[in-house]
Amino acid sequence: MASKSILIIQGHPDRAGGHLCHGLADAYAAGATLAGHRVMRVDVARLEFPVLRSQAAFEMDALPESLNAARDALIAADHVVMLFPLWLGTVPALLKAFLEQLLRPGLAFLPGDHSFPSALLTGRSARLVVTMGTPAFVYRWFFAAHGAKSVDQGILSFCGMSPVRHTYFGRVDQATPAERQGWLLKMRQLGERAM
Repeated sequence: MASKSILIIQGHPDRAGGHLCHGLADAYAAGATLAGHRVMRVDVARLEFPVLRSQAAFEMDALPESLNAARDALIAADHVVMLFPLWLGTVPALLKAFLEQLLRPGLAFLPGDHSFPSALLTGRSARLVVTMGTPAFVYRWFFAAHGAKSVDQGILSFCGMSPVRHTYFGRVDQATPAERQGWLLKMRQLGERAM
């Protein structure tokens, strides 16, 4: 397998770290590095940036300087891995604000005057890794994974990333040490395969 450039976006909003999302990201990065892939990381909780409050700001304001490295990593990436805990059924607000700032017209897509926008991030694949208190099968089947799908279809696929794969880890607060070790191993293996 050819070497890939992989961007890992840590979307857990707790700056202190130490959560399952952080361990999963570390395991993925370790597997990818071992397999010879280039790994770049963005920890959203450690970035400072304003929240966008208008369409004009989204379309016209310059990207905050604090996000230049994230922009450059996204441009260089062949594959994007985004990890986040499910909060109120979807991504944490800080991650959503980051995506709104980063994925601007001109970088992620080109608006069409009277047509659908043109995606600019084609040629990249992605994986969403979502942790939750709910059993994963309940989230997938009963709730139709709506929070993850909004990121997949409404953001990543809209910008041209394909395929976008999903990995769900449910009942995380009740997981046994053996289950957690199994999850870390799974992430390490995904990292090795750059999937």
